[in-house]
Amino acid sequence: MALLAAPASAASTYVIRQPAWSAADERGYGEFIAAIGGSGCRSVDSCLHDAANPYAASDPRGAHFLSDCADLPYVLRFYYAWHRGLPFSYVAEVSPRGHASDIRYSARGNQIEARRDVLSGDDALDTLEMLRDAVSSATYRIHPGLEEPRESDFYSPAIAPRSIRPGTVIYDPNGHLAIIWKIEADGRLRYIDAHPDNSLTRGYYDRRFVRASPGMSAGFKNWRPQRLEGARRRGDGVLVGGHDVYARNAEIEDFSLTQFFGTGPRPGEDSDWRQGRFVLNGQTLDYYDYVRARMAGGALHFDPLKEVADMVSSNCDDLGYRAEAVNLALQAGLQNQGEPARLPVNIYGTEGDWEVYSTPSRDARLKTAFMELRDNAERFMSLYRARDPRLVYGGADLAGDMLAVYDRAAAACTISYIRSDGERVTFGYEEARRRMFRLSFDPYQCAERRWGAQGAELASCPDGAVKQAWYRAQQSLRNQIERTYEAHMDWSLADLQSGDPRIGVAGAPDTDTRAYLVAQKEKPGARFSDARFP
Repeated sequence: MALLAAPASAASTYVIRQPAWSAADERGYGEFIAAIGGSGCRSVDSCLHDAANPYAASDPRGAHFLSDCADLPYVLRFYYAWHRGLPFSYVAEVSPRGHASDIRYSARGNQIEARRDVLSGDDALDTLEMLRDAVSSATYRIHPGLEEPRESDFYSPAIAPRSIRPGTVIYDPNGHLAIIWKIEADGRLRYIDAHPDNSLTRGYYDRRFVRASPGMSAGFKNWRPQRLEGARRRGDGVLVGGHDVYARNAEIEDFSLTQFFGTGPRPGEDSDWRQGRFVLNGQTLDYYDYVRARMAGGALHFDPLKEVADMVSSNCDDLGYRAEAVNLALQAGLQNQGEPARLPVNIYGTEGDWEVYSTPSRDARLKTAFMELRDNAERFMSLYRARDPRLVYGGADLAGDMLAVYDRAAAACTISYIRSDGERVTFGYEEARRRMFRLSFDPYQCAERRWGAQGAELASCPDGAVKQAWYRAQQSLRNQIERTYEAHMDWSLADLQSGDPRIGVAGAPDTDTRAYLVAQKEKPGARFSDARFP
């Protein structure tokens, strides 16, 4: 649930004092999110009890905050509205537009069936519980132009610095949500996100957040302006009764469909969304480059040394977050239970123990980040050889300098876990990368398997022959970094052992950034003696 119940008191009573969110309220909300993002807190509960939260002291005694990724934007938005006396309403029910076996991954998206207004006198703690029950990633899967029968809680903002800001939500149609907390000077977006184990993590916006059709409504979302109407103001200033009214798209100054259709004229059909082009200053850009350039004020520049260091550090953080998630599964004793006869219907989106303690989605996102670092290193080398002015680098040996930065950042990263026999195993960043596609996402397997152990390190794993067979048979799934949420995956061990090419991916992608940089450094002509970069 979004909040574990504490004794009801005046402190948990929701009161509304302002009929609408002002521009100052929105700025304050952004500052609230930025403070949480910058605090280093590692769970929603610790974040809201952190000194970075100016409202922590006024929370009811015993309040304990929990949230997964889909709940997080609603929990934090409602929490702020509660403590600031602002109106709040939320989508309470959605239904698919067309057939869908799981409305979280409906092909054409969803529509809103019911809303709930939170009014003065409601209990805030009860409301947070109801939010958790009502909200899922399906709540965000609403076509940006769909306003009937009811408006979404969000609108599609322009890709611009004042529109994409701390508090803006990012929706990955593969079932994940995040909130922007900081925008770097170079246009990179930093986010916070939560997970089924209630941990809170941080990262950079990148290709882990895929684009998709408008019906799936992937991308950036801002909270739709709302106003409480028909309320009566009591003598103490509290607004009682009334109902919430939302602004229509046409009334929102920075509403835009650019993120779906590009910067040119909108295509005649939604199915043509892939044809959209993103043009800035006369140059056609990749979508992710376009976002970054717009957020940087219109210019796209890359500082390869800083970016390599930041990406290694971010990947190290993600490994640490994964360690915490695996530890929770081990503490719950899932590894001591037998393997179920079949995998869940979909390993990436399910419920129960698998949803809370497995890591296939988290692992896929981590592998994608390692692969993107390798791809970015190659891209920076291409820009370097082309003498591209977008590259901010003044040296003469980019491969060597990136390698040195990579090694320094990697040396600062340490991962450890406790084997089944109680012994601690410690290894570094490069070793984590080498075993990346051996890491088991299956919570029913031993700690050693969860961390891709081999040889003597694996000897302490108590898994019997059946679990060992499951681990070997899941390799094609571990190789897969694309999260196919709509696919049925309830395979048995025999299915996985069948060699069916439709199950998983035969080989893992290249994530070896270091080997690439070493090879580039050793290439003839790898150095420039007349560096001309800014």
